[in-house]
Amino acid sequence: MRDPIKRPMTILAFDYGTRRVGVAVGNTETRASQALKTIAAANADGLFWEVENLLKEWQPDQIVVGLPTHPDGADHEMTAKAKRFGNQLHGRFNLPVSWVDERYTSAVLETDLQMHDNLDAHSAALILEQYFAEYK
Repeated sequence: MRDPIKRPMTILAFDYGTRRVGVAVGNTETRASQALKTIAAANADGLFWEVENLLKEWQPDQIVVGLPTHPDGADHEMTAKAKRFGNQLHGRFNLPVSWVDERYTSAVLETDLQMHDNLDAHSAALILEQYFAEYK
């Protein structure tokens, strides 16, 4: 388990998918998250260009990436892809990356039809809320 959060920080959270990436922002003082946007880039260059613009705008101290697994916690194809995405974020932007179990975030939100249009960004917000809950 990580050390408790010691100073106010801005955090960007990502819900990685091969077609869309949800993004949310939050801070450790309010421990609240806000869905920002869903990135639907045609390729990796477009995705990282969008991410770079968000990093410039929000100036986060840390990144959180949702880590998808099977319901029993076992890795699957998307687990490796999300890990690779997080590692690329760390390598390109030199920010610390934390991982959060995201097994049920999309399933929870799919029942709320109002969030359907921006489901991935709202999933990222739930991932960030989970991070705040786990690391007090």
